[in-house]
Formats: sequence, structure tokens, C-alpha cells
Amino acid sequence: MNRTVFWRWAFYLGGMIILSFGIGMTIRGERFGIGPWDVFHYGLTETIGLTIGMWSIITGFLIIVLTALFTKKLPKIGTWINMVVIGTFIDISLAVLPETPTFASSLTSFVLGVIVMGIGVGIYIAPNLGAGPRDSLMLLFMDKLNMSINTARTLMEVLVAIGGWFLGGPVGIGTVLIAFGLGSFVQLAMPYSTKVLKHLIRERDHYLLNE
Repeated sequence: MNRTVFWRWAFYLGGMIILSFGIGMTIRGERFGIGPWDVFHYGLTETIGLTIGMWSIITGFLIIVLTALFTKKLPKIGTWINMVVIGTFIDISLAVLPETPTFASSLTSFVLGVIVMGIGVGIYIAPNLGAGPRDSLMLLFMDKLNMSINTARTLMEVLVAIGGWFLGGPVGIGTVLIAFGLGSFVQLAMPYSTKVLKHLIRERDHYLLNE
């Protein structure tokens, strides 16, 4: 494995693991609400059983199948890996992260979780090895319904948050903050992550993060 391939995959997998722990931290601070998709997965867990991570994997798989049917092509291997790694490490994070019985500990866990999520997304996007299943669904909305990226993302997350709320998932001010504020942390993290990645593979001028 050459240096470029190693570091791209290290960033991709490491970023997803960091993102997963950020999600776990926001779930531990659930009294403020959690991210729209996590509301949905949480609600499915409360209603049907299985773990939040397992529902993340199952819904991710169904989304991949749906988008493949509409687009007539399979996603990159990174999309499949994204689905499995994030779901698995959400469950691992919830197994090791402490409960937050007080208001202060819950707030701290939630705020730090959002920051960690933003950093994780910025890191795993930098090597451009494949969008997550839900990002693919957003792109499908844009294409089929002629929407802007903001409209498609907002519609998708509002729908899943409502569905998760009906299933018993925790919706609150934190849900809104994650839906509309996470992108700000990603925008801060991604350029720096890209810069560090380029430095590590020692190709500054002509290296393009594309396959």
C-alpha cells in the first residue's frame, strides 16, 4: 500500500470513528434532543428493539438500495464501509461513554458531541472516498425533485425527525442545532483536514483528492 492510499483510508476510517463517538456523546446528552437521523434510529430502537447502531446500518442499507434503483448504479465501496463503520462505532461509543445524570453533564456531553461530530465529518470527507448513504439520498432528492442542496437536506432531516419523534425519539432544541449548525463545524474542520492530509502524503501542488 503506497503512502497516498494509506493516509486517505486512515483519514476516512478515523473520521468516521470520531463522528460516531460524537453521535454517541449527543445521545448521552439526549435531554436537549439529538440529530434528526439519530432521532429516527433511537425511535426505532424504542419501538422495535435492536440497537441504535444496528438501525443506522439497516436504514443505511435500505437507502443505498433505494438510490441504486433510481440512479441505476452502485455507490463507491466507501459508502458501504461508511454504513457499517458508523453504525458499529455508535454502539461501541454508547457502551463506553458514561451516563449523564445531571443537567450540566448532559449539556457538556451534547455540546462536545456536536463539536466532535463536525470534526469527524470534516476528516472523513477530506479524502473523497465516498459519500455516506444519507448524503446519497440527499443528492437523489436534488436530482429528482429539482431542489437546492439546502432544501433537499432540510426536507430530508425534517421528515426523519418527525418520523423518529412519532416513534418516541428525543426531539429538542439540540435537534435543530445539529440540523442547521453542524455544517459550520464541518466547514471549519474540512479545509484543515485536507491541508493536513496533503502534507502527510507530501504532494502539495498537483495532488487531487479524487479517484
